[in-house]
Amino acid sequence: MAPRYEVDEELEESTNRVMLIGAALMIGMALVFPLYRWLEPATREEAREEQLASLAEKGEDIWSFNCASCHGLNGEGGIGPALNSKQFLQASTDQQTELLVAVGVPGSQMGAYSLDYGGPMTTEQIRAVAVYIRSWEADAPDRPEWRDFPLTND
Repeated sequence: MAPRYEVDEELEESTNRVMLIGAALMIGMALVFPLYRWLEPATREEAREEQLASLAEKGEDIWSFNCASCHGLNGEGGIGPALNSKQFLQASTDQQTELLVAVGVPGSQMGAYSLDYGGPMTTEQIRAVAVYIRSWEADAPDRPEWRDFPLTND
């Protein structure tokens, strides 16, 4: 003869109630998820833009202290090449710009600025400078002679 179990009505009711609440939560999440997927990219883009603006602001301070004496206050060139030019900004990726700042340019006065190579800047500071340089791109002047330095106003 098979054992008989007594049914606890209160426990059965409680279990059914918890399962019903769980099912309602699962359905609610399934309905809200598409809304989240629709709104999330805009939120991420806003956060990215805020981060880049903050980095550019920090990069401007670092630029004026470390880079402006050679490349000009607004990147127009001087002892070093003009980095505020369409030609440079279109030819160089952010990673290349960061690398140029980090390790320097062999055979030129541009030394390494990364702490890893004996310079004074952290990786984050170098990234901030690169973001600041990139912020010029929208209004960068056409300077085919960007490599020629010192620049003349002829």
